[in-house]
Amino acid sequence: MRYIDVKHLSFYYDDEPILEDISYHVDNGEFVILTGENGAAKSTLIKATLGLLKPETGSVKLSKNNHAGLPLRIGYIPQQIASFNAGFPSTVLELVKSGRYPRGHWFKPLTQHDLDHVEKALRAVGMWEMRNKRIGELSGGQKQRISLARMFVSDPDLFILDEPTTGMDEKSRLEFYELMQHNAHAHDKAVLMITHDHKDLDNYFDRHIHLVRKQNTPWRCFQVHTEEASDVHFSL
Repeated sequence: MRYIDVKHLSFYYDDEPILEDISYHVDNGEFVILTGENGAAKSTLIKATLGLLKPETGSVKLSKNNHAGLPLRIGYIPQQIASFNAGFPSTVLELVKSGRYPRGHWFKPLTQHDLDHVEKALRAVGMWEMRNKRIGELSGGQKQRISLARMFVSDPDLFILDEPTTGMDEKSRLEFYELMQHNAHAHDKAVLMITHDHKDLDNYFDRHIHLVRKQNTPWRCFQVHTEEASDVHFSL
């Protein structure tokens, strides 16, 4: 089922074209990565897809429902979201648990199933042992991990992640990629992830969208499947 369907999108900053004639899609059950060199407007494309920026031309369609017919839940982690200051009062566990409360039901007690889900999410990002730490005591990379854990416990159908492994070591990155692949393949989730370097992702993603351009022209995108990725050179 198509969760994201973008057709012929163009985006301008003031009068300057940044993205031109972008078309791409993301379906449930697949792990898609979005790459491009620095300044390739990857985050801009994601924000235009989510409706946070208004494209100049083209269409963006986000599915209203998931593959089971229920309302689509989207989990979005922007780049460098972890900006909690030293005085942030919550503990790691409290913050991640807050992602499990249904919207509008903040005082409803969490079930054991909810608590198990919270523990699983924190263990998945390597932060269970830090659960009683105050948020403001953590490093930037640790804050990024708990932001991911909070998103996991909300159980989204569509994950949209902007360089989520910033601050993670190699072991943690590979475990995270495996987790995303598992969510897509075993639980029919959809994953769209911006990444700067995809060399260690070849065994995990299903499709690769790459933004490229000629000199002094807007960014455009090309797509390849994982089995083709290592042999493809992008050009315009």
